[in-house]
Amino acid sequence: MTDLDLALRERLRSEWELSELGVERVDRSVDGTVKAVLTARDGARVESVIIPEPERTTLCISTQVGCAMACSFCATGALGFSRNLRAAEIVDQVCRMRELAPDDRPISNVVFMGMGEPLLNLDAVVEAARLLVHPKAFGLAPRRVTVSTVGVVPKLAELLERAPVNLAVSLHATTDAVRDELVPLNRRFPLAELLGSLRALPGLSRRRPVFFEYTLIEGVNDSVEDAERLPGLLRGIPAKLNLIPMNPHPDSPYRPPSDEVCDRFLRILARRGMIVTLRRPRGPDIQAACGQLALRPAATQTASGTLPLRSAAALQTVPEAAD
Repeated sequence: MTDLDLALRERLRSEWELSELGVERVDRSVDGTVKAVLTARDGARVESVIIPEPERTTLCISTQVGCAMACSFCATGALGFSRNLRAAEIVDQVCRMRELAPDDRPISNVVFMGMGEPLLNLDAVVEAARLLVHPKAFGLAPRRVTVSTVGVVPKLAELLERAPVNLAVSLHATTDAVRDELVPLNRRFPLAELLGSLRALPGLSRRRPVFFEYTLIEGVNDSVEDAERLPGLLRGIPAKLNLIPMNPHPDSPYRPPSDEVCDRFLRILARRGMIVTLRRPRGPDIQAACGQLALRPAATQTASGTLPLRSAAALQTVPEAAD
């Protein structure tokens, strides 16, 4: 800022900080995924993840230090909850991670899917999301910003009223009995209430659907019966479904299904006309994959047997490709 007096610039340099977060550690996966441990001024630590793909570069950011939801398959839930992040701390994850993006690739998509439940920190999430899409700030297209929730029903409509974002819902089960085990919040907001609230949301359409996330867990929610129940459960909701094979970690007894079971689940849904994608785990060797964020050091060995990205669009049984 050479239009400022030199003495003032020196004073600003010595007395002011423009960053909310420092970079404590950076881990880089063999698949190109980058995870960073970021530290706030009070010592609180969170993780953010860059996922480079041929057509986009996605940044996964955190909204809380730890998480109070205690989902049984998720490593973050085992940390417990410490505090909410302020909007400045949420946004500064984007600033810090842009500097770490591989090959100077710009971040094209931001997903609020890291540590924490975004709708329990709604004011800060809304402020951060508005900055991400503001043309004088980060200038992202609203369709490239997604907020994920396990289903805090009273906050769903408020989120979409206050922020121009995509909504993602972590579903993970087709019965209340199983979802009660996987997502304890289901005991307060069971499936019928959650899905009924989603059907009542204004403004949803095929162009603005709800993105459902379904973590496939061996012997828990991966049966033929589960796959056959899903289309009926989601009827009346413009929806796209992402299937995510469970990523193992030390805090969970669960394991992912075999490739054959994942393929069977995908094909059943595709035959029923659902827009569905089976996601390939990214960054499991650095503990950066979905459900693994727990401030652990990178694994000593690269995870093997990851699944390629397979979309139901390739099966020619759905009208369009999933995003």
